[in-house]
Amino acid sequence: MEEIDKNNLPKHIAIIMDGNRRWAKSKGLATRDGHKAGADALENISKYCNEIGIKYLTVYAFSTENWKRSKEEVSALMAILRMYLDSFLKEKNKQNIKIKLLGDISELSKGLQKSIQKAIEETKDNTGLTLNIAFNYGGRAELVRAMKKIAKEVKECKIDIDDINEDLISNHLYTAGQPDPDLLIRTSNELRTSNFLPWQLVYTEFYFPKKHWPEFGKKDLLKAIKVYQGRNRRFGGRPQE
Repeated sequence: MEEIDKNNLPKHIAIIMDGNRRWAKSKGLATRDGHKAGADALENISKYCNEIGIKYLTVYAFSTENWKRSKEEVSALMAILRMYLDSFLKEKNKQNIKIKLLGDISELSKGLQKSIQKAIEETKDNTGLTLNIAFNYGGRAELVRAMKKIAKEVKECKIDIDDINEDLISNHLYTAGQPDPDLLIRTSNELRTSNFLPWQLVYTEFYFPKKHWPEFGKKDLLKAIKVYQGRNRRFGGRPQE
């Protein structure tokens, strides 16, 4: 198992959980089975992140573009999220994980909205890992939403136009109050960000393992963290000696 520096952990890890369908196809399984295996992988990884001391984990579960998929697959994704949240709440006190949703949940079914709101409310005081589930999320849509909120505040004379800066914009995003991701993992060897956290990822370190998401486990996470710890993060400045 990879040895990592516990004093140099990324505070915030973001994951694009890619490859559920390809994994299922390679196993001769239905697409739904791939997404179910992906949900199991998320459960294991989120618990392990909490165990080793990661403070924030943001996962891309359903994008605004995913509505273009078949009705059967979309329905399966919705059902799996609800099942995941309901199952998670049964052991919420044991896990101490806080659930947050990034995205527009108003377009989801009333039943799923209820499960989401219940998960958020019942875990809001937990002090361990904050698990951000990006569902019906699009990065550009998030920025448009933030700009509209800021414009409304300017119009209502709550802020002056000269008050608009990077911190103000960050504070109007879904991730307000959280540090930007230190590490982005995208499984299945896909080399793009796909409209995920465009504002927040500007100085994030990227890692692209070849494994499909259902195959991604604790050893793979530790390897990703080890690679991250070997990077020289300069944030636009001079290389460190």
